[in-house]
Amino acid sequence: MGRQLVLATRNPGKLRELRQLLAGVPELADVEVLGAGDIEGVPEVAETGVTFEENSRLKSQAVAKATNLPAIADDSGLTVDVLGAAPGVWSAMWSGRTGDDQANIDTLQGQLADVAVERLTAYFSSTVVLTLPDGTERVHVGRVDGRLTRDQRGTNGFGYDPIFELPDGRTLAELSDDDKNAISHRGNAFRALLPDLVELLS
Repeated sequence: MGRQLVLATRNPGKLRELRQLLAGVPELADVEVLGAGDIEGVPEVAETGVTFEENSRLKSQAVAKATNLPAIADDSGLTVDVLGAAPGVWSAMWSGRTGDDQANIDTLQGQLADVAVERLTAYFSSTVVLTLPDGTERVHVGRVDGRLTRDQRGTNGFGYDPIFELPDGRTLAELSDDDKNAISHRGNAFRALLPDLVELLS
């Protein structure tokens, strides 16, 4: 059996993204990336942390312990400058309904209705934690800057992508998967992790 690692998610998009990144690194091309749902007995881990790093660490440690395999977890979200750290770790449940993207967008846009459009600067951040069964850890952060739009544009992506505009004027939802992965906060964090994977999985 070849080398394996577990991505602490049941999200097929995240699995696909990490598999594509590893396939492009000759030293990692033989690594099989499993999802948390691919292995029996992997627990659902409650994200009780108050930072992206805390949530990522909770998930990666629990999955590494349950599987005895290297585990990677990420937590990410949107930060709107005029709202301080919000929505932050609460991005997926900002409306009070976890995972309801449209309700989250509507809630956020309602809160920002009186804010001048030039003040709607924001960024997406992702913190990725790699945990080995022996407790060794590596942490990386990725970020992409932009601003929020009043209108929703594009049909690709999820979450706040249709209202997150990049400096080139396109929203994340208007990008192809490849273009988004090349600049996204999660893609940036995963790419920063690759040298650690080469070192620690050899």
